[in-house]
Amino acid sequence: MILEAISKNFFLYLSNNKVLDRFAKRFGTSFGADKIVGGETFSQAIPIIKQLNHDGLQVTVDHLGEFVTSEAEAKDRANECVDTIRLIDKHQLGSEVSLKLTSLGLDISQDLVMENMERILTEAESKGITVTIDMEDSSRCGSTLEIYKALKEKHKNLGTVIQSYLYRSDEDLDDLNSYNPYLRLVKGAYKESGKVAFVEKEMVDSNLKRLIKKNLENGHYTAVASHDDAMIEYTKQLEDELKLSRNQFEFQMLYGMRNETQKQLVKEGYTVRVYLPYGEDWYGYFMRRLAERPANIAFAIKGIFSK
Repeated sequence: MILEAISKNFFLYLSNNKVLDRFAKRFGTSFGADKIVGGETFSQAIPIIKQLNHDGLQVTVDHLGEFVTSEAEAKDRANECVDTIRLIDKHQLGSEVSLKLTSLGLDISQDLVMENMERILTEAESKGITVTIDMEDSSRCGSTLEIYKALKEKHKNLGTVIQSYLYRSDEDLDDLNSYNPYLRLVKGAYKESGKVAFVEKEMVDSNLKRLIKKNLENGHYTAVASHDDAMIEYTKQLEDELKLSRNQFEFQMLYGMRNETQKQLVKEGYTVRVYLPYGEDWYGYFMRRLAERPANIAFAIKGIFSK
């Protein structure tokens, strides 16, 4: 457990290293990231999405972006999202879109974020595509949820994420109840202080179960985003206990992980959505996945020595 904690902290530290981020862009996804990232462009991801759809899986795509610091770059990210939405519609892909507000200028200006989101959501609405605002670290949680609520008053095709390791999440769920939210419920992947987040795995798991049950009891669409067999079984138990329609929830998993479990759940008649990231800024995402699960390091080692 101690070694695992050290490994997790190490990779989370690396995920925020801007020098390594620039280095990674020069070498592409050859470090094993191609096993969990759909490519550096959306065009590269399209054949992957088609295959996943063929296998009965739904998808949500995320154009990865870290360290956006200029208005021009934020607008370029918004343009990429709009182009992606159009290509999803053109190719009739079974895919939604996920995005991070920092990639659209959250750290620059709220007005800039709102302008970019309005463009994206208007395009997505016209194509019948849902957009989910990903959650980032705790310092941005409050502003992200305020923006979500403001946008949700105008746009129905909008979801967001609640992380069970944050103390505030139960109250956030209550606060969002009146907005009929589409929520992706996750454990959380950022390094957080014990002042704002549970540090014990048992508490994080327990809170995630509480959030899943509450959101389902409230009658809101719930995406259970976990590779944890215990969490999947718990959701199945809730299906029976609460007499849920399978149209009220889905399972979500990361591309390249638990592939057989994904296919098995589809065979059982459940909706399963694969989170498929793409883009040149894959480094931070890749490091956080290595931090989450030490076994993922094997992807990196295989990638380095098989080229």
